[in-house]
Amino acid sequence: MKLTQFLKHFLVGLALVTFIAGCAGTSKRESTGEYLDDTTITTKVKADIFNDPGLKVLQINVESYKGVVQLSGFVDSRQAAEKAVQIAEAVKGVKSVKNSLVIK
Repeated sequence: MKLTQFLKHFLVGLALVTFIAGCAGTSKRESTGEYLDDTTITTKVKADIFNDPGLKVLQINVESYKGVVQLSGFVDSRQAAEKAVQIAEAVKGVKSVKNSLVIK
């Protein structure tokens, strides 16, 4: 009886350790929490760019990875590119912004 209980607890513990390790991030892969944080950051940056009347949100792509935001796409002027970077930098949780916007 005690052996059965021990095996049961051991297997539950092993399953928990495996589950927790599976959610951990590495240098090349985000953890579940980091993924959710980046999704939130991306959404907030897109919304703030959308709410700016001088920027065309459909021409600007936003991606986030571990708090680093990358802006890509096309803008009409250098001022628009700088404005998009400023908007992204102002979002809580953003560590840095990579500006890959092309001025057309």
